[in-house]
Formats: sequence, C-alpha cells, structure tokens
Amino acid sequence: MTSDTASTRPATTASPRRERGNARRRRGQWVPPQHGAWAMLIVPYLAGLIAVGFTWPHLPLLVAWLAGYPLSYFALLAVKTRRFARFRPQILTFGTAALLAGGITVAARPALLYYAPLFAVVLVINGLFAARRDDRALLNGLVSVAGAMLILPVVATVAGRPPTEVIDALIVSFLYFAGTVFFVKTCIRERDNRAMLVASITYHAAALAAAAWVHLLYAIPFGLYLARSVIVPGKNLTPKHLGVMEIVSSVLLLATVALT
Repeated sequence: MTSDTASTRPATTASPRRERGNARRRRGQWVPPQHGAWAMLIVPYLAGLIAVGFTWPHLPLLVAWLAGYPLSYFALLAVKTRRFARFRPQILTFGTAALLAGGITVAARPALLYYAPLFAVVLVINGLFAARRDDRALLNGLVSVAGAMLILPVVATVAGRPPTEVIDALIVSFLYFAGTVFFVKTCIRERDNRAMLVASITYHAAALAAAAWVHLLYAIPFGLYLARSVIVPGKNLTPKHLGVMEIVSSVLLLATVALT
C-alpha cells in the first residue's frame, strides 16, 4: 500500500502543474502574450481622452482598437509561420469584432477614413518584417509604436476636435513607448549587448530633453525613465517585474499629461 501510494504521488502533484500549463497554452491561443503592447494601446487612448474629452463614439472606437491588436498579432503570426489555417479562428473572431465596432465608429465620424492609409503603411511594414521572421527588430518595434500613437489623432477626430490638440500628448507618448522598446531589449534579449545599452541611455537622455521642451513638468517622469534605463539593466528581473514597472511608468505619464 505504501509503495502504491508513493507511486501515485508524483502524478497527483504533476496534474495541477499540467493543468496550469494547459490553461496558459489555451490563453496564448487567444490572448497575445506581449503584455507591454496592451499598455501601448490603452495609454495613448486615455491620453487622448484627457486632452479632448469623451464622446459616445469613443466606446466603439475602444472596442475596435482593442480587437484590432489581437487581429493584427495573429495575422502577422500567420504570415511569420506560414500557418494561416491554424490562426483562422482568431483572425475571423477578432476581425469581425473590429469590423463591427469600427464600422459604427466610422459611421459616426466618416473623417476617420483619412487615417486608413497611415495604418495600412504600418501594417505593411510589420508584415514585411514578419515575412522575414525578423519581427523583433528594433526598427519594427519603433514602427509599431508609431502606429499605436495614431490613436491619439483618431481620438481627437472622434471628439470633433483638430488633431493639433493632442500633439503634445502624442509627442510624449511616442517618446515614452519608443524608450520602452530600447529598455526592454536591454533587460531581456539584448542584455549582454553593450552597444544597445549605450543606445538606450542616449535615447532616454534625448527623450528627456525633448519632453521637457514640450512642457517642463515632463522632465519629472522622463528623468525617472532615464534613471531606469541606467540602473535596471543587468538586474536579472523577470518579465513580470518589468511589466509592473511599465504599469507604474505608464500611470506616471498619464498623470503628467493630465497636469499639463
């Protein structure tokens, strides 16, 4: 009896572990695992609302925006892996949601169609990098950041306001999220690359100067981002730790946008 009990014990402890692993895999089939991308979607959207105010078409816009990210993620993954059938359910599901919500938004604000060519250029560039299986390239990351920042003038147009009213928020949002591309690389994939670390610190110093030029108050968060780019790399932090750090940094940026 003792040997039987002992022999079943590993199976008992392994089962919950397998279940957690299966749950993560199931989530990964529908939820993109790149947590920083969600902040890059939500923060500029909220920064735009802070700048121009809320109107009801901003709700379907948010749905279309949030559905558009997993749509593009799985579509680009299909291009990268050449396995289109595998990702067809995700593409159809998120594509339908984005199309319906986007259609409502465009019906309310037809001028949004003027932004379509800009988003198309971003997607084409992302698609080219995905086809080359080089989607983690620095340039591709910066292009993705630029694409995400387009939501700011879109939010302004939905509110019936000129895009110039969100230019300051757009500049500082781009400066911050472009900095995260450098920062994350120095902490994970390029942590042993001295040249990348120097490039990251140099970028953050330039971003601090540019943000302070927009408004002196931005020197506070961007000064902290510069300090982070110097101190954190080499600390062997986990992606979870970096994610928490990005949340705090994003909240700090939004708070500063609200104060300026």
